[in-house]
Amino acid sequence: MDSEALKKYSALHPKPAGLTLQYGTAGFRTKAEQLDHIMFRMGLLAVLRSKAVVSTIGIMVTASHNPEEDNGVKLVDPLGEMLHPSWEEYATQLANAEERELQKIVTEICQKAAVNQHKDASVFIGRDTRPSSEKLSQSVIDGISVLGGQYHDYGLVTTPQLHYMVCCRNTQGQYGKATLEGYYEKLSKAFMELIKQSPSSGESQRHLKIDCANGIGALKLSEMEPYFPKEVLIHLYNDGTKEKLNHLCGADFVKVHQKPPRGLDMKPNERCCSFDGDADRIVYYYKDATGHFHLIDGDKIATLISIFLKDLLAKVGQTLKMAVVQTAYANGSSTRYLEETLKVPVHCVKTGVKHLHHKAQEFDIGVYFEANGHGTVLFSKAAETKIRQLAREEKDDEKREAAKVLENVIDLINQTVGDAVSDMLVIEAILALKGLTVQQWDAIYTDLPNRLLKVQVADRRVIDTTDAERRAVTPPGLQEKIDALVKKYKLSRAFVRPSGTEDVVRIYAEADTQENADALAHEVSLAVYHLAGGKGAPPQP
Repeated sequence: MDSEALKKYSALHPKPAGLTLQYGTAGFRTKAEQLDHIMFRMGLLAVLRSKAVVSTIGIMVTASHNPEEDNGVKLVDPLGEMLHPSWEEYATQLANAEERELQKIVTEICQKAAVNQHKDASVFIGRDTRPSSEKLSQSVIDGISVLGGQYHDYGLVTTPQLHYMVCCRNTQGQYGKATLEGYYEKLSKAFMELIKQSPSSGESQRHLKIDCANGIGALKLSEMEPYFPKEVLIHLYNDGTKEKLNHLCGADFVKVHQKPPRGLDMKPNERCCSFDGDADRIVYYYKDATGHFHLIDGDKIATLISIFLKDLLAKVGQTLKMAVVQTAYANGSSTRYLEETLKVPVHCVKTGVKHLHHKAQEFDIGVYFEANGHGTVLFSKAAETKIRQLAREEKDDEKREAAKVLENVIDLINQTVGDAVSDMLVIEAILALKGLTVQQWDAIYTDLPNRLLKVQVADRRVIDTTDAERRAVTPPGLQEKIDALVKKYKLSRAFVRPSGTEDVVRIYAEADTQENADALAHEVSLAVYHLAGGKGAPPQP
């Protein structure tokens, strides 16, 4: 390592005094002007990680659904998964090191992680459409270059596309071709094969309005449009030509505010969906004949996919184990429907994609979605091999056809990470194959009314949870209070958890009516305020 060069380049990307940042589930995220040194240092870290695992590593410059002024960065591990937790720690150390300690910390990481300095390093870079992203990705390149790493800059891509490229590269092309064309061809081919089987249904079935959050999704969908079959008519809104990224639009806005995005005009019973800013989340919605807005979130997407897969597995006649993984935020009705009606095992894990992904890997087929619309389906190596073999060799026609459908689902799903484009195509294919309208999909079960609140506290660490964040262990007396409040309402539950990013406690409550859900959420927020050191005025109903 050339310490003079490191010193010289590091001085060109100085750390603002007194700034400390933490590498969390979403990597680093803050105001764009505070990130230059972080980008340079993550370039360094990617080279070290690449040498340690002797594979290509990805770096994505994005702040997903945050406002346009923010930016962020996350690293992608060899099979397209999120950065290993032990390296999140190194990322935080490197990001917060003072200039003079940088060399020392790089050396320490090399020792702790047994990095072989003589190995080659290779890094794939991608970025979203924020005004700050291009300059920040240049800082990443500086960091990679100073440690002698090779890089390929994909420029503007969705986050899931970068995850896909990294996985293709490290599986020597087994997962697909590590190009945008490769991605479009693989997905569109699997999609066409799937909808070939569908009973031809009226024109209205195939129109889809997409709110692209004024982000990268619009660019990539327009590039992909020539690959779509003519039966699919997509209409792009909030394509980034006029408005700001994520402003009053996008999956996060629609989910949180339970209303349609600005800039998309909805007619009754039209199928609409929203991507988030970097296209790794998707939610669907429609307005009924009375003008009432209906949101179809990640829970209902997971349910639709589970019904479809369960049906296929029954036809194939294989004893493959399927499960759904949720967080405590999943609507109680979805959990009840999956367990009691569909008879599919459901597992609850802590909030955060990495926890869901990890749990889903334990099954032959693991379906996971967060309520916010981030999710995918994982197929174990053994399950995939079995399904592909049956699609080729099974003598029974019905079984073989069902296996072929499963094989196309495997190719259409981006198994590395939640992918709005891929998830959208899976959903569109299932609706076409099952001849379902958006209203019929919505009617599978009725969501329990719920309410999300947050309470400002002096220190969020006073709250500690257990049982996948569904029960509070500290402060003493809080859980008992919540239990007593929950008993007052029908079909109710409530939980509290500290935010991962700010000094607030998040509260979730559901009950038989909206009025009761609101009342329960408010009473729980008062309990948090009094028992967990609330700041400012007490919460008002």
